Amino acid sequence: MQESRLFKIVYYLLDKGQATAPELAKKFEVSVRTIYRDIDALSGAGIPIYAEAGRNGGIHLMRGFVLDKAVLSKEEKQEILTALQSINTAQNMNSSQTLQKLSAVFHLESENWLEVDFSRWGNKAFDNKKFELLKWAIIHCKGVKIHYAGSYETVSERVVEPYKLAYKAKAWYLNAYCTEKQDWRIFKLNRILDLEILSESFSRRNFPKTTECLEEAYNEILLRFPKEMAYRVFDEFDETQVQRQENGDLIASAKMPEDTWLIGFLLSFGTQVEILSPVYLKQVIAEQAKLIYEKNKP
Repeated sequence: MQESRLFKIVYYLLDKGQATAPELAKKFEVSVRTIYRDIDALSGAGIPIYAEAGRNGGIHLMRGFVLDKAVLSKEEKQEILTALQSINTAQNMNSSQTLQKLSAVFHLESENWLEVDFSRWGNKAFDNKKFELLKWAIIHCKGVKIHYAGSYETVSERVVEPYKLAYKAKAWYLNAYCTEKQDWRIFKLNRILDLEILSESFSRRNFPKTTECLEEAYNEILLRFPKEMAYRVFDEFDETQVQRQENGDLIASAKMPEDTWLIGFLLSFGTQVEILSPVYLKQVIAEQAKLIYEKNKP
C-alpha cells in the first residue's frame, strides 16, 4: 500500500509541479505526518524530492529530473503524444489517462487537435467491441469462432487462431490460422458477422511474412478513367498506381480481390470506368449493370 502511494505522490508532483503536505494528505487520505514520512522514504530511495518553506513553498521534485533521465528530444516527446492522441479505435481505450501521465512526465501540454476513428458510421459500438475482443484474443492466445461472410453469398463458420490486426485500404483485417483449412487466412473485420472467444488456448506458430502483404495473391486490375474523375481516382489509388495519358485519361493498376466487393467497387464509378484487364470482368460488369437496369427501370 505504501509503495503504491509513493508512486502516486511522485506522479502527482510530476503532474502538478508542487503540492503542500496537507494537500497530499487530503489527496491520499493519510495524515500530514505520514506524508512527511513518505517524503523521507522517497528521498532515501534517491528521488530528488524536497520541501520548501514559505508562503509559496511546498513539496517539489527537482526540476528536470525526469527529462535528464530521458533520451528523447522535445520534438520526439511531442510525436509520441501525437501518436497516442491519434489512436481512438476503441471506446474503452483509456488513452486520456495515458496522455495525461505522459504529458506530466514530458512536461508538455497535450493538445487535443487530432482524432482518428476507424469504425463505420452508425456502428461504432459493435465495431469497437469486435476490435477489442480480437485484440484480447491475440494477446492471450485464445481461439476464436467466427461467422464470416465470404464471397458469392456464402456465410461460413470458422475456428481460427488470431495473430495480427492489420489496417489496409480503408479497412481492418485479421491475420489468422484457420483450423479447418490448416492454413493462414486473412479475414476482413467488417465481414465477421459475430465472434465467440473460446476457452482453448493455442501455441503460437511461426507467423509467415507473406501474409503481411494482403494483396499478394490477387491479380492485377487495369482500369481507365477520364480526367474528370481524377478526384475519385486519387481517393482510391496511390499516385504511384496511376499513369496520365496524353489525352488526360488516367490508367490505374492495382492488385485487388476478385469477388463481389470488386464488382460493387467498379459499379460505383458508373459509366466513368473502362476495364482494360482482366477482360472477363467486362462481361461480369455488363451483366450486373443490365440486372440493375432491369430491376430499376421505370
